[in-house]
Amino acid sequence: MAEALEALLREGRTFPPPEDFRRDALVTEASVYDEAEADWQGHWARQALALDWFREWHTILEWDLPFAKWFVGGRLNVAHNCLDRHVQAGHGDQVAFHWEGEPGDTRTITYRELLEESSRLANVLKDLGVRKGDRVAIYMGMVPELPAALLACARIGAPHSVVFGGFTAQSLRDRILDAEAKVLITADGAWRRGSVVRLKDIADEAIAQTPSIEHVLVLRRTGTEISMREGRDHWWHDLVGSASPECPPEEMDSEDLLFILYTSGTTGKPKGIMHTTGGYLTQVAYTHRYVFDLDPDRDVYWCTADIGWVTGHSYIVYGPLANRATSVLYEGTPDHPDKDRFWEIVERYGVTVFYTAPTAIRTFMKWGDSYPAKHDLSSLRVIGTVGEPINPEAWVWYYKVIGGERCPVVDTWWQTETGAIMISPLPGATTLKPGSATFPLPGIAADVVDGDGRPAGIPGGGYLVLTRPWPSMLRGIWGDPQRYRDTYWGRFGDKYFAGDGAKRDEDGYFWLLGRVDDIMLVSGHNISTTEVESALVDHPAVAEAAVVGRTDETTGQAVAAFVILRGGVEPTDALVEELRDHVAKLIGPIAKPRSILFTEELPKTRSGKIMRRLLRDVAEDQALGDTTTLADPAVVDGIKARYLAQQPAED
Repeated sequence: MAEALEALLREGRTFPPPEDFRRDALVTEASVYDEAEADWQGHWARQALALDWFREWHTILEWDLPFAKWFVGGRLNVAHNCLDRHVQAGHGDQVAFHWEGEPGDTRTITYRELLEESSRLANVLKDLGVRKGDRVAIYMGMVPELPAALLACARIGAPHSVVFGGFTAQSLRDRILDAEAKVLITADGAWRRGSVVRLKDIADEAIAQTPSIEHVLVLRRTGTEISMREGRDHWWHDLVGSASPECPPEEMDSEDLLFILYTSGTTGKPKGIMHTTGGYLTQVAYTHRYVFDLDPDRDVYWCTADIGWVTGHSYIVYGPLANRATSVLYEGTPDHPDKDRFWEIVERYGVTVFYTAPTAIRTFMKWGDSYPAKHDLSSLRVIGTVGEPINPEAWVWYYKVIGGERCPVVDTWWQTETGAIMISPLPGATTLKPGSATFPLPGIAADVVDGDGRPAGIPGGGYLVLTRPWPSMLRGIWGDPQRYRDTYWGRFGDKYFAGDGAKRDEDGYFWLLGRVDDIMLVSGHNISTTEVESALVDHPAVAEAAVVGRTDETTGQAVAAFVILRGGVEPTDALVEELRDHVAKLIGPIAKPRSILFTEELPKTRSGKIMRRLLRDVAEDQALGDTTTLADPAVVDGIKARYLAQQPAED
């Protein structure tokens, strides 16, 4: 079966929506694109009307390039839209989250319970002196109190800054200092692969240098022994447990700040991406509903991201709860206690919509088909990917092994900065091409341009840009409007430059090629790292690959590949030549890797993204750069040692 699917893939096979899926899909006709384009501002206004507004807007959009205001004059509250209105409509007993702790403990949280818990916490924050506009930092593991904390902040109009629970004290300190957060919400610890991450100890180290923090609220999760400073540190159960479960939601202006989320910057200083209230909630609710074809009375939805990243903000908390979804929330890793943990969870809760990262999918491939085969995955009806381009071979594996050849694959492109999904199939209407994110969603305007900002045409390749504002767009960088202008609007003036390369094929489909700093210039030709990686993974011996360009006196750059082999495959010089020829056959001789190094692991961030910058340091024999954001810093040291000890095969 696998060979047949791979053959179809090489023949350019496309995958239209299955007829039985189309029968009940929310969107089945491509006419929605033309309707949205005919009045794109009106399209977004119609989506905004799906929310509860205390006062409706008087102007849909004010656009003073590069600054946008959406639904101007409108007033609403995000927490009210995610909780109160559902409870008031009689859905209080519906499950909001099936929570699965890594050690095996479970909880079921209804919409009423989540409303009460977040309202109690909102009252505690107010008692601790938090007022509308004050920033609250959140540093926790994936426990139900984490979404409750976001919603409590939204309830009282206090912008939150969530810091991923795997970041170091320095990363936490820098983000607290930049946002001048007043309160920190954390936990004693978090479970990860059977061990405790000591969050409170890390937080103590960070806030020793953050004078803005007045109070620390600590959740007891692991029972880890920690220190508590009298007057500053407070136990969650002492304060939240005795607080009132009623807290009226603050009426917020549509353009009031909802949260700051930090993302990496080229200067080394994290960028505080600002998202506001009305436009953000409108687009995350719209995209969550239509991209995943969500029916709140039918579906059990699971996004495997961490709430510390934008995917978790938009597609674990705000989008799903605004749509009254029942979701799965999981604390741990996919390989604890064994490599079938995800599939066990899918089977137990009857998950119907599953959303994960291509890196995870390639890891599942490496582990083998036997782990998902142990479990009944027939409940699944839509499967999605997020975070980076997915190579076609991984797409086919995902479609076949996880989706059972019946589930549409929604390959989504978006960023922390865009706030919500921008390019994606609509599963009931879009014919899929493995590896392509297909088309911009209705209401979104995207293009591919050359270095001078001119449209690259169809077919054509170049730089991905967004050519008009969208509701969930970032409103700037916290405290640095000039950096916002320079970073996102400095390259092409009136176009938002996403920082990604892309191409469009003869049918107009968008193919994302990764960050432009992951584009190699080989003998004057632009070669995408993603394309070479996809070609390598297309070979049956390869489980995962990462590619970088290294300096070459003759060609400018040469392709250096780092390859993880599938289980049972032995690394040999003959296999190196076979892989190089395979890439040349699929892409062309210009893309043939100059060197291939076999490795057991690749350096990845805690969110699962490959740190190609560090691989470039290895390939260039340079001192390794900052490794603090790696999930396992020892991995890159091992790769460098192997690289120095084993001269890679070259021409």
